[in-house]
Amino acid sequence: MSLSLPLLIWTSPAFPVGAFAYSHGLEWAQEAGDVCDAESLEAWLRDLYAHGAPRNDAILCAEARRAADDPARLAELAELAVALAPSAERRLETITQGNAFLSVCAASWPCAALDAYRTGAGEADTPLPVAFGLVAGGHAIPLRETLEALGLGFAQNLVSAAVRLGILGQTRAQAVVASLLPAIRARAEAAEGEGLDDLGAAAFRADLGALLHETQYTRLFRS
Repeated sequence: MSLSLPLLIWTSPAFPVGAFAYSHGLEWAQEAGDVCDAESLEAWLRDLYAHGAPRNDAILCAEARRAADDPARLAELAELAVALAPSAERRLETITQGNAFLSVCAASWPCAALDAYRTGAGEADTPLPVAFGLVAGGHAIPLRETLEALGLGFAQNLVSAAVRLGILGQTRAQAVVASLLPAIRARAEAAEGEGLDDLGAAAFRADLGALLHETQYTRLFRS
């Protein structure tokens, strides 16, 4: 299944949401020795899709896509998504990108659903998966494509961070992204049939990295 062109634009590094500034704790994982090469990076990311934040993000995005025309429901989802962030840096990571995503889309990809939500939500923070699902719903983009794009964008951002950290080179990085496609598709397929009762994450080492990242002596990333 090919992705809709808007999704390719929204997940592009050129789309100005500031994703390049965050490593989702990967910077700490490298310092701790957990991620040191392409193989350990791939394993780390696979575990995140199965047990970490990308799992919850897919479920929240799906719920937001379904509720795109219900501003009150979207506000509840945004509040829940903020509450699920396990650390201050993870919270910053998701709301900063989500708020920026909505702001850019309001200017360049407007839709009635987004206008209604922004009118009702005011200055409230909106985490990225909720923002992404809302705008995709407002533009009638199919749910599966939306979820696959969100998952792919997560992988591309972290693999790019790994390159900048010197964990692997550009060519090997693309091989890692390609190897993750089955996991991305599987997470999207699962999230289509899941709901809020299925939320839950157990990537303890990654969450620990998110907590400890802020104490690193030198840092390239904000998370």
